[in-house]
Amino acid sequence: RSRRRARLVSKDGRCNIEFGNVEQSRFVFLIDIWTTILDLRWRYKMTIFISAFLGSWFLFGLLWYVVAYIHKDLPEFNPSINHTPCVDNINGLTSAFLFSLETQVTIGYGFRCVTEQCATAIFLLIFQSILGVIINSFMCGAILAKISRSKNRAKTITFSKNAVISKRGGKLCLLIRVANLRKSLLIGSHIYGKLLKSTITPEGETIILDQVNIEFVVDAGNENLFFISPLTIYHIIDKNSPFFHMAAETLLQQDFELVVFLDGTVEATSATCQVRTSYIPEEVLWGYRFAPIVSKTKEGKYRVDFQNFSKTVAVDTPHCA
Repeated sequence: RSRRRARLVSKDGRCNIEFGNVEQSRFVFLIDIWTTILDLRWRYKMTIFISAFLGSWFLFGLLWYVVAYIHKDLPEFNPSINHTPCVDNINGLTSAFLFSLETQVTIGYGFRCVTEQCATAIFLLIFQSILGVIINSFMCGAILAKISRSKNRAKTITFSKNAVISKRGGKLCLLIRVANLRKSLLIGSHIYGKLLKSTITPEGETIILDQVNIEFVVDAGNENLFFISPLTIYHIIDKNSPFFHMAAETLLQQDFELVVFLDGTVEATSATCQVRTSYIPEEVLWGYRFAPIVSKTKEGKYRVDFQNFSKTVAVDTPHCA
């Protein structure tokens, strides 16, 4: 029975790490409020979005009510026929709230309006208009940035469920398949890997997450990939590879995590994008290769069968490097 292993990176790219005993105050996150808002989950973001507008409308509604109360424009003061109010047709807190909403969202039904009687009302109108533009720009920009983040583009890049080890070009290699589910390309794509394992230095220090570079190669080169169809990337297991001393019989006894990264630029938005996944020893199959998935139809089109994307086939493979 396979033992349960702790993963630093999940299969969908999320990092399994937490920070404890951070001495810095949480208020430091308010300094970079833009990134904090973007990193929030949708339910918290929408709560802030709604609260920002409702809160500002209600706050300025109270201020408009105070202006009308001080100037004695409300019906309970029984103003004379010749009395000119600061704001026409404010009769209470509800009408003050409606005027605040009309002012900030620039609806302007024409029933309630500011007169030239009070300088305070004119100043409050200008202040609310400016603050309303700032709130609109910030919150609407945050929603748009959240929707268009390159993190969402990463969801249309998929890696094979397992990595395989077999011979390729006469050399023992570790192979991984990656596919772009969209027809739009990732420009300037680059693939690389990190092997995470626990090591003990000659001085006796134990490093829990020691990182070793893993170089992956594609037949067409690992820079500026033409990522229109699924690619099989491979790492050559030679004397410089951390997999060199592993064997088919001892692979499951190893304690490592292979994290694979794909960096690129989204063609539609020119935003950088990073996709990542990880493999633990149970997900590395020794003596297998990936089944073919690209074929040519009678009409002359190339067809990619994703049903065989993670399908593997057993092949004759040496038991060690």
